[in-house]
Amino acid sequence: MSTPADTQTTSASSGQRPAWLVWFHRMGSPRWFYESTGRWLPVMAVIAGLLLVTGIFWGLAFAPPDYQQGNSARIMYIHVPSSILAQSSYMIMASFGVVFLVWRMKLADIGLAAAAPIGASVTFLALATGAIWGIPTWGTYWMWDARLTSTLILFFLFIGVIALRGAYGHSEAGGRATAWLAIVGVVNIPIIKYSVDWWNSLHQPSTFTLTEKPAMPPEMYLPLLVMVLGFYLLFFVLLFLRMRVGVLQAERRSRWVGDLVREQ
Repeated sequence: MSTPADTQTTSASSGQRPAWLVWFHRMGSPRWFYESTGRWLPVMAVIAGLLLVTGIFWGLAFAPPDYQQGNSARIMYIHVPSSILAQSSYMIMASFGVVFLVWRMKLADIGLAAAAPIGASVTFLALATGAIWGIPTWGTYWMWDARLTSTLILFFLFIGVIALRGAYGHSEAGGRATAWLAIVGVVNIPIIKYSVDWWNSLHQPSTFTLTEKPAMPPEMYLPLLVMVLGFYLLFFVLLFLRMRVGVLQAERRSRWVGDLVREQ
């Protein structure tokens, strides 16, 4: 039998838990995630749409042309955000893999499976826009440059995770296999980032960074920043939508999903 002193001690110790830890444990609940994201998503989608529309019009219609590349450089308002997000989306996917392997959170496995197709699409967009940009800049769609080649490998890593997941289905073994593949593939991320510094590369250095002074005027940098923020927010909107579908599939036999279906 617990005494009042025991109860007070337990309450005190639980009250000292940091807010991030409480949030982390809540994120392990598929029901909490589904209900919470249902409230966040409409606002996130509206803000993402506003950022992307603003950034596109600002960058394509009002930002000045590049002094060397002219108007052809305007494709950077799509290429640069997609390139940055391609690497970040892989890191997010690999983080889901770490959480699943360490804490066995079902939601992390769902997140990994949901992030892979989005990351693959963003990486393909980065490769496609880079190829279009390469024609006026390099005179060719493709060169086996270090940055381009490592980004192509990133795309194949996403495809590999999708294919491996499809081969295993929704089994726990499939979750572990895809988690390990995602984690191992992280070694490619620093190669992409520092390839222009480690090897002789035709690809220009990083255009967008938060740690250094921008190498372009504010008239070009600010719409690019807006597009980057819009791309990231759109990624999380799509990720949460896909995860919500995955939660319903995984929890379809639970009572709360049954109640949700009956309410519809």
